[in-house]
Amino acid sequence: MVFFSKRQLRRTLKQYVAHYHTERNHQGLKNQLIEPVEEVENESGTMQCRERLGGMLKYYYRDAA
Repeated sequence: MVFFSKRQLRRTLKQYVAHYHTERNHQGLKNQLIEPVEEVENESGTMQCRERLGGMLKYYYRDAA
């Protein structure tokens, strides 16, 4: 990635940190999230994808039915 301003760098880092803490499973924490936003244990909802940084980071989750 090439950044042309501090603002772009800050925005990118903010998006990455949000993904790292709330959407990325961590092996050191028994494959759990650091800061889970919501716990949905529904297996019948439709799958959704949240993209960050133009699709470079993706998080798949299941909608509540």
